Amino acid sequence: MKLQFLGACQTVTGSKTLVSYQNKRILIDAGMFQGQKELRLQNWQPFPIDPASIDAILLTHAHIDHSGFLPALMKQGFHGPVYCTSGTKALCDVLLPDAGFLQEEDARYANKKGFSKHSPALPLFTEKEARRSLSLFEPLGSETQLSLNRDWRAEFFPSGHILGASSIRLETPETSVCFSGDLGRYDDLMMYPPISPPHSDYVVMESTYGDEQHLKVNADEILAKIITDTVQRGGIVLIPSFAVGRAQLLLHIITKLKESHRIPQVPIFLNSPMAIKATEIYSHFHRQHKLSKEDCERIDRNTTYVKTMEESIELNNRTYPSVIVSASGMASGGRVLHHLKTMAKNYRNSIVFSGFQAPGTRGDAMVNGATQIKMHGQYIPVKAEVHQLTSLSAHADQAGLLNWLSKIQPSPKKVFINHGEPLASDILKTQIEERFSIPVECVQSGQKVVL
Repeated sequence: MKLQFLGACQTVTGSKTLVSYQNKRILIDAGMFQGQKELRLQNWQPFPIDPASIDAILLTHAHIDHSGFLPALMKQGFHGPVYCTSGTKALCDVLLPDAGFLQEEDARYANKKGFSKHSPALPLFTEKEARRSLSLFEPLGSETQLSLNRDWRAEFFPSGHILGASSIRLETPETSVCFSGDLGRYDDLMMYPPISPPHSDYVVMESTYGDEQHLKVNADEILAKIITDTVQRGGIVLIPSFAVGRAQLLLHIITKLKESHRIPQVPIFLNSPMAIKATEIYSHFHRQHKLSKEDCERIDRNTTYVKTMEESIELNNRTYPSVIVSASGMASGGRVLHHLKTMAKNYRNSIVFSGFQAPGTRGDAMVNGATQIKMHGQYIPVKAEVHQLTSLSAHADQAGLLNWLSKIQPSPKKVFINHGEPLASDILKTQIEERFSIPVECVQSGQKVVL
């Protein structure tokens, strides 16, 4: 078996790993590069291998940095099946067309305002192309095992993180390898804990928080104080949020705070078509996470869903307090940018980032004290209060990552670390080597490995 690392190397985005065995090629994840410009430009580079030569794609989960390059691969010749859990397929039904729509929307806006260096600015793929790529999906339903050929099988294990997320273990008569995917927290407020797979000779492991321990803080209390203080000074609370998983958790917490009268009775808006649809999917799959059907219904009762662009624009004209949850989570695109352009200028408002902010993103700049941010070709002053709630992260911290790995027994022969910034990956590497005496390597883009 051979591996080639094509994404998420020394970074937390663009996850793609090619696996070759007996003249068959599969791709574990097909993620789009997101974040800073130098990463996004990689989406436009020629793909390192012929997409038509890939026999199948296996998705660990639906987040765009793991699934979002699928439509582009199809445009370039990939026509094999895409295997994943039913929850992942349901979310991809929403995320991929939305990603295409947002790219078209951003390209239209860039052409209208003339701030793009390209004439005309073009989307990586369109909404129509994204919808066509959904025809390639073959969800596993209630099954967890998949035969890739007579001697090669795959098995999916729940990994927490978001609905449908899985670790994927590949096994041949000669060897086995497990891809962690993104691992969730053992104490997550919404998702069940990740399940470690049985022994695997090799492990490819994420390291997003490989250098950190999540703070043991009460997110409810912190969010209640931010909302109350902002409302008292007549401001609006804007929460840039990841549309899948994080938006639903935030609405759950805010709904509880509102119904228990721990925050003022202000309107709550969800301004993200993708997040609105994802909330409906979480309600449908309520048995696969900790929120009950009743919890999901309470979110619906307390939230106004902003579905049209006209309604979104109207939110920017509000002069009285409210809470707005809008995508994207790192302020790298989407409707939240239009809110930031208006609301970041006002000292009465609060901007609350609710998770990891990749280096180079607007979110990273703002939580690190930037006094202005560039959006749509102009610089916007930041006078609003800026907060970061890292305690809501859906990723396992260093202790969680080590706990997951410790349960794979006997220990693997070697661990390959990806999906992390260099410092996080290096620190996790040291911890694994010292605690488990397992050889560890932090992989590089394009690197090939023979197992």
